Amino acid sequence: MTIGFDKTVQNSTVHQYDVDVAIIGAGPSGLTAGYLLSRQGYKVAIIEKDPHYVGGISRTVEHEGYRFDIGGHRFFSKSQQVVDLWNEILPDDFIQRPRMSRIYYEGKFYSYPLRAFEALRNLGIWRSATCMMSYVWSRMFPIREVRSFEDWTSNQFGKKLYSIFFKTYTEKVWGMPCNEMSADWAAQRIKGLSLGAAVLDGFKRSLGLNKKPNDGMATKTLLETFRYPRLGPGMMWEAARDKIRAAGGLVLMDHALKQLASDGEGGWRMTATHGADGNDIVIRAGHAISSAPMRELAARLHPLPETTLEASKLRYRDFLTVALKIKAEDLFPDNWIYIHDSKVRVGRIQNFRSWSPEMVPDEDVACVGLEYFCFEGDDLWASSDDALIELATREMATLGLVDPKQVIGGAVVRQEKAYPVYDDDYAANVAAMREELERVHPTLHMVGRNGMHRYNNQDHAMMTAMLTVENIIAGERVYDIWCVNEDAEYHEAGNEGAAKTIPARPGRRAVSEDQQAALDSVRAVPERAKSSNRKAA
Repeated sequence: MTIGFDKTVQNSTVHQYDVDVAIIGAGPSGLTAGYLLSRQGYKVAIIEKDPHYVGGISRTVEHEGYRFDIGGHRFFSKSQQVVDLWNEILPDDFIQRPRMSRIYYEGKFYSYPLRAFEALRNLGIWRSATCMMSYVWSRMFPIREVRSFEDWTSNQFGKKLYSIFFKTYTEKVWGMPCNEMSADWAAQRIKGLSLGAAVLDGFKRSLGLNKKPNDGMATKTLLETFRYPRLGPGMMWEAARDKIRAAGGLVLMDHALKQLASDGEGGWRMTATHGADGNDIVIRAGHAISSAPMRELAARLHPLPETTLEASKLRYRDFLTVALKIKAEDLFPDNWIYIHDSKVRVGRIQNFRSWSPEMVPDEDVACVGLEYFCFEGDDLWASSDDALIELATREMATLGLVDPKQVIGGAVVRQEKAYPVYDDDYAANVAAMREELERVHPTLHMVGRNGMHRYNNQDHAMMTAMLTVENIIAGERVYDIWCVNEDAEYHEAGNEGAAKTIPARPGRRAVSEDQQAALDSVRAVPERAKSSNRKAA
């Protein structure tokens, strides 16, 4: 299917494409939107600045036959719609893997999420007693005005346990003191874990009165296994890319957003630059979907939003993975371990074979990935690959996990803007830009982790794209994508596919079966909706 044409401008050829929807970013949200729209007959064009890999932070990088998962991605979702879409895109390549993550602290391993009774037992009598006294004090005299991560976590667990199991790792991840981080992140990612419930349950277990797992989450069940693409998460997104192209859509690699300009008629003119030759392309579309960081989108919009200043204040945390090949049996059975040790800079260590044996081709070689959290341009980010491999090898020895002589090679993968930072001002800055863009540009849609500046997991990012597609088809914002992951619990607790409902926009009734049937009928006849939404070519 031809969806573009060439236009000669001042003795140069500009590639121009006319499509229904232009999409910025080929990560989980961008590819989900592209796949669902293509399946409904919409013409789509996706630009991706990476020259080789789709999937964004969920991509899989290959080096000499070894595959690296950037960040670790368990395929588990409470949304049945997301689970069904995974099965549709990649029906034959999932494997079932055991789930295991632990915290490494002072040479001992602790379950993650934290099992409070186990933690107190491992810490010893004296330290456990001080932890419990600190916890009781926090319950009797809590911090009333909770503003920061430190406030929220200290209230929940006591100052002592906070300092042991939260402070060091969290400050490594975010590169800022915990008392400067918004409490939103703690409430979102640690919700539901109760120290009091865990200790009470631990005593019951010691008396033989309770045989259930002591995880401190009394009403929840942590998954013990999860599904995973046998060649890593990138396998999912490469399949989505191929299906989009097979349906006639464009996925343009090595193309970075240069400008997204309103055409004054509700549509968009997107200019992207090809990294290899520096040439520009132009994509005209009725709708635009952006998974680009909000800060970058604001700077490239034309005309510039009034909230560009607020968007420019949004911050991001980057990280890099140093993969080490080690001539040894697997060092630990975990998918990853969290390193709560201030003597080293590494924050988390993955064991790639525990994700999938097919990611490590040599049975006699263990392959682990050390994750370092940093800011783009700082000393870690700017270090050479050789220096980073040397640092990772040295820190594995410091932790007592490997003999440096066993390391036979390594590779480095850098990931910019991996985490949107939850500082004191982020919520107000996001709200200001969101309100303006939704009011001024109803055909511009922000999706995904960076597109919404929200710490979404992969399935949450997909759901924001799925609901955005529904809104485009319906011709109005029927669903409020900002409700996704708004009241999140720990994402690996509960049953897969347990959540069946879709959030409606505030002020609207919940989506009824009749309303959903109406949306289904629109999806079945996409040309009807497209004719009213698409800008005339």
